[in-house]
Amino acid sequence: MTEPEENESEIEKAKAPTVSGIGQKVLGEIEKLAGIVNADPLAQAEGEFNIEVGDIRDDLEDGLVRTKE
Repeated sequence: MTEPEENESEIEKAKAPTVSGIGQKVLGEIEKLAGIVNADPLAQAEGEFNIEVGDIRDDLEDGLVRTKE
């Protein structure tokens, strides 16, 4: 009976990393737009950087989930 509980925790662990990559992309988009609105090229560039890092994190996390299966 302990086996289903272990499977649920593994599924939750697999889902959690994908949220972090998406969250970073969303924050990057917000920061990029704020940089555009405020005419702040540094904030805009930082937002673009966060978007790219979010994409990379998603790719890496997808690879980790595939290797665990």
